[in-house]
Amino acid sequence: MTEIPEHLLKRSRDRKAAGGGSSDSGSEASVPATTTPAVPAPRAAAPEPVVSQAKPDPAYVAAAKKRGKIPHWAMATLALLPIFLFMYVRGLQPQKAEASGPIAMGIELYGACASCHGADGGGGAGRVFKGGESLKTFPHIEDMLNWVYAGTEAFSAAGVPTYGDPDREGGAHAPYSYNGSPMPAQGAKYGGALTEYEILGVVCHIRYDLAGADPAGDWAEEYEKWCSEESEIFLGLEDGSLTFDSPELEIGTDPRPGSPAGEMMGA
Repeated sequence: MTEIPEHLLKRSRDRKAAGGGSSDSGSEASVPATTTPAVPAPRAAAPEPVVSQAKPDPAYVAAAKKRGKIPHWAMATLALLPIFLFMYVRGLQPQKAEASGPIAMGIELYGACASCHGADGGGGAGRVFKGGESLKTFPHIEDMLNWVYAGTEAFSAAGVPTYGDPDREGGAHAPYSYNGSPMPAQGAKYGGALTEYEILGVVCHIRYDLAGADPAGDWAEEYEKWCSEESEIFLGLEDGSLTFDSPELEIGTDPRPGSPAGEMMGA
């Protein structure tokens, strides 16, 4: 209870005495009660969050988490692994031997001939090479070189009636157009675009790759002299120390009929 100050009680008694009025026995003038300040109710405590227990990881997940991570530098190495594997496998494969010398030259240049004679020498607008046909027509490589150098027009203009073997089975070939397509001259003397060593390369490719001459059999002597990688004739034509007009080669650049070896230049 709040205690009433003494001076307020005295003032109340003085008023009663001055008024002469009676009051209820034992009662005293009422004094307004002092209001007790309201005390705020205590705030309810916030409920503690419910923490759910995490489910333990399976054994394989726990093992993966414990395993060390791959370092960043190793990722670049792993990315290159397929390339290394490819190169390794390629290294195990046997490499195809590449041709060189006259025949390699001929393989590179034969594309211009294939449009008439076929990529495999099967013929078309031009005569057939494969199956030994070129070897029947030209048993001597010198005859074939002379014909390829000069071509149809030069032979016809010179009045030469045949080219190649005059005793060829089925008759000698005449220097006129075949299936309407003349043989274009390849030598510079008649406006051709090939050098003499390039002509030798093309002829070697035709004889040994397309026509089927055996460089280790009946044609071994010709192959070693004219078409092997060590051919001195090819090297001489390439460096200019030899030409088709060199007497020792018995080729010539003027059109002439084919003939047996040793009689060609006098025909």
